[in-house]
Amino acid sequence: MTATRETTPELRAQRPPSSKGAAPAERAATSPARARPRGRLDAATLVGLGAAAGVILVAMASGGSLRAFLDPPSLLIVLGGTLAVTTASFSLGDVASAWGNAGRILVQTSYDPRAVARQVMLLAEAARRAGPEMLKSMLPELKGEPFLHRCVSLITEGPPADDVERMLTAEVEAVTAARAKSAAVLRRASEVAPAMGLIGTLVGLVQMLGGLSDPSTIGPAMALALLTTFYGAVLGNVVLAPLAAKLERNAENEALVQTLYTIGAVSIARQENPRRLEMLLNTLLPPGRRLQYFDKESPRGA
Repeated sequence: MTATRETTPELRAQRPPSSKGAAPAERAATSPARARPRGRLDAATLVGLGAAAGVILVAMASGGSLRAFLDPPSLLIVLGGTLAVTTASFSLGDVASAWGNAGRILVQTSYDPRAVARQVMLLAEAARRAGPEMLKSMLPELKGEPFLHRCVSLITEGPPADDVERMLTAEVEAVTAARAKSAAVLRRASEVAPAMGLIGTLVGLVQMLGGLSDPSTIGPAMALALLTTFYGAVLGNVVLAPLAAKLERNAENEALVQTLYTIGAVSIARQENPRRLEMLLNTLLPPGRRLQYFDKESPRGA
């Protein structure tokens, strides 16, 4: 059977032109920039946290006034104590970075590893047709994707492929370690919050038992005892633990994307055959999401 490349409309729109010359190569070089990820609101996080908060609020309102669940001393113990103990476990910089990353979780950068792998293949074919130097023309279009911009910059600077691999791998490891530390901060905070709630409960019980002779102090002390446990459980299990899990998931996805870019940059620097690059990329993609860029029989994988 004669080997044929995929001919789906989507791939025809993205594959480099078959004609020779600098102009077609330049058009091929600009097409990978279209796969740049875009930030968008993370519906899963917003819906999940909103639904959990809604269920809790409905349960609170159905039994009486919501005002009964507001107690500033309890909030101070749980929020202030959680922040203080978490900071003591790490550093001020680590905690500040973790809270910043937690806020950015709500605006998720959407990465499709298969689209990234196809983008890498387009870059490889463009570089094979016109040489790595022509990739300089697309650097301005890649400023919105810092790691890819770094990869293409290294390729155009012309260092040995081993140096490119070493530098990019070290950068991927550093970013992954930073994301893992931020997730660890949130995970630690999710463990501390219920403990601070328990401490607040003990404080409230001590105050209540010490004021049994004055019935007017029993109510506020009992509220402090119960609400701190409530606040700690909600903060730790409904807010912090899901954010830590989502940050870990996003970090894994980001590491995969950066690894795909690294493999592509090293392959281009070594001037390897794009078929070999396709095989290397497919080793990292899930079975159902692998490229069939050079598939001889089935065009549906484009």
